[in-house]
Order: sequence, then structure tokens, then C-alpha cells
Amino acid sequence: MSLRYLLQRLGTLLLVLFGVSVVAFSIQPLIPGSPARIRLGVQATDENIATLERQMGLDRPLVVQYVDWVGDIVLRGDFGESLITRTSISSEIARRLPATLALAGLALLIGLAIALPLGIFSALRPGGKRDLAASIVSQVGVSVPDFWMGILLILLFAETLGWLPSSGYEPLSDGFVPWFSHMILPALTAGLISGSIMTRFVRSALLEVLGQDYVRTARAKGVGPRVVLTKHVLRNAAISIVTIIGLQMATLLSSVVVVEIIFAWPGLGSLALTSTLQRDYPVLQAAVLMAAVAFTVINLLTDLSYVLLDPSVEYA
Repeated sequence: MSLRYLLQRLGTLLLVLFGVSVVAFSIQPLIPGSPARIRLGVQATDENIATLERQMGLDRPLVVQYVDWVGDIVLRGDFGESLITRTSISSEIARRLPATLALAGLALLIGLAIALPLGIFSALRPGGKRDLAASIVSQVGVSVPDFWMGILLILLFAETLGWLPSSGYEPLSDGFVPWFSHMILPALTAGLISGSIMTRFVRSALLEVLGQDYVRTARAKGVGPRVVLTKHVLRNAAISIVTIIGLQMATLLSSVVVVEIIFAWPGLGSLALTSTLQRDYPVLQAAVLMAAVAFTVINLLTDLSYVLLDPSVEYA
């Protein structure tokens, strides 16, 4: 891996984050309503609202607000304060980010536990019963909305069977079992859908490798099916599989809003929704920017992992 390529990717990452920061900050004038009016209530006069907006700095030009915001982030790593609660946004994100990371990580593991076996069985016998069953399962998983999947799981495991809590969050400091038991249903909701998506990609990647000449040659030489699968097929399809895994992880981190809302999960998604409803622009901008950082960093790490999977890969 050349240093030039790494610097190019880091430069691209910074440009992407700059663009996302501009878009995120541009959300502010598009959201109707004023955070000052929300804080003061419906009985507040226009004069009081204007005074509070000056105190919040909302009367300054948008460009000036953006420069100050980016400067605080770059120089001090500080997202500022919430316009509504007056608490530190950085502290709030630091408190909520582990919950989102844990939820997305467990959902990805569940998705892999579904996608890898189904994708392999489906690819080894294309057109057979296993392939048909895997296709039906993956199609159902892709078609079912995440909010409906979550409601079904709550009705089954929480309301009917009473095995798991229906919603809420317990910090890990209160014990592993309470923490994990609250995370299973939301992670299962996101993981079932993610696994259905990855199953189709795993199947396609394996079928492409299975059709290569070296696989047919290995079979003609009498190499066992298990060796062909592990040494030739999975190894050469690893880059494609890792690519979809990286994309799914990045997608889960930035799209678990609905799942977090259904299960009252205190992550970045629910924080972004709450800040939108309250017109709390700085919190919303910080949440969007953090999601973009996670997405771009995971994509970068996915690209860099290719050289570990296949040493023949060269970066110009």
C-alpha cells in the first residue's frame, strides 16, 4: 500500500466530511420554527424571542455561524451547547454513541450469522430447494419494514412469551445480562433485515467464483468440496463479502433511527429525531456529522483491508 494512496484517501475523506458539514449546517434555515420560541413557550412575545435569539447567536449571518461551528470542532473538538437544554453536545454524543455502536455491532453479527450460511447453501445448489428457501427468506426480510419487524418481535418475545423487555436501555455498568437482554430485540430487528440483504450479495459473490476455471480445475483433480469451498471459493470471494459487510455496518450506524425510536434506545438516531422536533440545530448537526464520520471511516477501513485479504491487491 503506497503512502500516496493513503494520503489521497484521507484527503477524499476530509473533502467528504467538509461537504457533509456544509449540508448539515444548511439544515438550520430549512427547519421551520425557532428554538427560542420553543424554549420560551407559546406565550412569549416577539421581543422576548428576538432577545433570546441574539443571546443564542442565531441573529448572526449563517456563514459566520458555520465558521465558528467548524472552528470549535476542529480546534477544540467541541460541538458547543444544546440550544434547548444548554448541556454539552459533545458529552451527550459521547454518552449515546456507545449505545448505537453496540446496537449496530450486534445487529451486524446477527446479519452475518444469517447471511453466510444461507448464502453458501444457496450458492452451492443454485436452483435447488435450499436456494429457493434462502431466496424466499431473504426476499421476505428485505420487503418487511423495520418498524413492522420490530413490532412483530415485541408482540412475540415481549408480550406473548415474556422472555425479553419490550423497550428501554440498561447501561453495561448495571450488569451484562440486563444490558444484553434490552439489546437483543432491537439488534434482532436490524440484524434480520441486514442479514437478508447480505444473503443475496454473498450468494452472488460465491456464484461468480464458483464459475471460474480454477474452481472447475480443482474439482476435476478430485479436491474435496470442503477444501474447494474454504481454500478457493471463500478466499477469492472474501473481498466482495467484506465490501458488503463494511457497507452494511456503515449503513446500520447511520440508519437505525427507526429501530432506536421503536425500542426507546438512547442512541444517535433518537437524539437526531428529538433535536429535529425541538429545532435544536447544533445537536442535529453534530449527530449528522458523527454519522457521516462513521460511514466514511468504515468505508476507508474496508478499502484498506483488501490488501490483508489479498496481498496481490495494489493501491496506486
